[in-house]
Amino acid sequence: MAVTVKSIKMYRGVFEDKAGVLAGVLEPLAGAGANLQIVMGYRMGTEGQAAIELFPVTGKKAVAAAQAAGLAAMTMPTLLIQGDDRPGLGHAISRALADAGINIHFLVVQVLGRRFTAVYGFENEADARKSAGLIKKAAGAKKK
Repeated sequence: MAVTVKSIKMYRGVFEDKAGVLAGVLEPLAGAGANLQIVMGYRMGTEGQAAIELFPVTGKKAVAAAQAAGLAAMTMPTLLIQGDDRPGLGHAISRALADAGINIHFLVVQVLGRRFTAVYGFENEADARKSAGLIKKAAGAKKK
């Protein structure tokens, strides 16, 4: 079961929660030729505010476009995991991290067909580094 785990740098901004904000944020990135793989938008607990997070932002033009759109590189250690999906995989990974005492700061998972993509955020670099090995091991273990 092929699983890849890599450290990534998400970009994030907080905006007024209103129609057209996402389009306005994405416009300069599209103009800069950014080929985004992950875009998340959600209302925050604060009334009238929303967050937009995305990846990847690479190259001078894309970074400048992201900054002009109100986005900044996140400092939170983040892992991108991609691989073959199977029943119980999410539990196996979350159990491995829990047993190691690692707190997951945020998680977004999507399954398309037989493949999954997950984005995990952690409180610190040490937890992210340790989690990378634990995730690979848990994903490679056969279901009992």
